[in-house]
Amino acid sequence: MSLSHTAAEYMLSDALLPDASSSRAKGLRLELPSDRLLKFVTVGLPLFLVSLAFAREFSAGSQISCFSPTNFTGKQSAYTDTACWDSLIHHGFDAEGRAITKSLWALKVFPYSLLVVAVLMYLPYLLWRYSAAPALHCDLLFIIDELDKSYNRSVRLVQHMKKIQQASDEPEQFWEEYERARRERYFEFPLLERYLTCKQHAHALVSIYILRNLLLLLFLAATCLYLVFLHLNIFFQDEFSCSIKTGLLQEEPHIPSLIPCKLVFFSVFQIISVSVGSVYVLLIPVVIYNALQLCQWDKGLLSVYEMLPAFDLLSRRMLTCPLNDLNVILLFLRANISELTSFSRLNAVSALRDATANKEDIDTVIDFMTLLAGLETTKPKHQ
Repeated sequence: MSLSHTAAEYMLSDALLPDASSSRAKGLRLELPSDRLLKFVTVGLPLFLVSLAFAREFSAGSQISCFSPTNFTGKQSAYTDTACWDSLIHHGFDAEGRAITKSLWALKVFPYSLLVVAVLMYLPYLLWRYSAAPALHCDLLFIIDELDKSYNRSVRLVQHMKKIQQASDEPEQFWEEYERARRERYFEFPLLERYLTCKQHAHALVSIYILRNLLLLLFLAATCLYLVFLHLNIFFQDEFSCSIKTGLLQEEPHIPSLIPCKLVFFSVFQIISVSVGSVYVLLIPVVIYNALQLCQWDKGLLSVYEMLPAFDLLSRRMLTCPLNDLNVILLFLRANISELTSFSRLNAVSALRDATANKEDIDTVIDFMTLLAGLETTKPKHQ
């Protein structure tokens, strides 16, 4: 008997989880994978394309080419290009022959506007990082630590039960006491369960998360509308008529009234705008999906932890409206499932319970551990 008792003790001691709280604080993910992808694309794409545009500008030199008269010298042609680039005003005539002007300055500031877009797309991330991430970090640390400790307490309880059962002369009386303790909820975890219940009635994290997605959705829509406006008004006009008869040249008779010019960088800006607009349109459903995740509970994780004794947040129907901080925490617990060591253990126990012929013998992880420890010969059936 001593060999079997020693084997059971070693088995139960190996079932305990190691303390990983020191490394856990540094490894927690405070962004969902989809949010991290959105931040990378919405901020990185305009910055990448703008850098390409600036690189082409520096390598190609002048961004405009004007067709100066043949009697112009080289300096006069260079002055014409510079003056037309500085003004970027198209001079034309309407259907009735009246002179009209149209500013093309939006093309000149287009690369800088993409920099502004990248900054705007980064603002929702800053809002989440400084308003919600610190509180979420503390919540995740406490809940993950308590869930793992709850599992360890269950294993230690089985170790204690085994010692009492071995020292008891009346095994049936021992199991009657165990069943009475379960009915009277002596094995419950009030701190963890009440903390989760408290988070169910809080709405700070969910408000900031919804605000973050609404801001991101607003900025995406505004950027797409801005690009549509540019295409409808400017991005189909790569040639324009420029007037340099201003200032000292206004009275010069040999200078023509209008000089035709062509924008060299026009096709590049078209490709950049179409790329940014297309990607942002595709990202709008992703943002909507992230927000809609809060409309339903992630019950898979908590259902596994109902293998802990007296942990019945789901069975007692405490989960009501999903728009609260607890649902946000559950989403981030799912993202940090690698830090939750007890989940894999309990998930395996839950799978074994579903595959067991007599499922009534395994209600909690304590029942599973008692079976492994060799106490199933005297353990009564649950009614």
